[in-house]
Amino acid sequence: MSMTGDPEARGYVVRGRVQGVGFRWFAQRTGVRLGVAGHVRNLRDGGVEVHARGSADALQAFEVALRQGPPAARVEMLVRVPADPRTPEAGFFVEAW
Repeated sequence: MSMTGDPEARGYVVRGRVQGVGFRWFAQRTGVRLGVAGHVRNLRDGGVEVHARGSADALQAFEVALRQGPPAARVEMLVRVPADPRTPEAGFFVEAW
């Protein structure tokens, strides 16, 4: 899927049952499918942090997907946070702790 527009960056913190359910890999696959670059990592407090770069349309679709999560997840809250200036312009990476 290709979405057009000037690239922008967004950050998210996702809370709920989002660790141990494949959420990071879901975020990576979804980002790649939508043409969104970025990185995702688990947080020590049980949340997941995602930073993404892409067109506004692609990021909107990405956010909708993050709010749903993979089948085993239960997303209780998604909060936008300041974008990480190190968010890559290409590729989507799953980071270790």
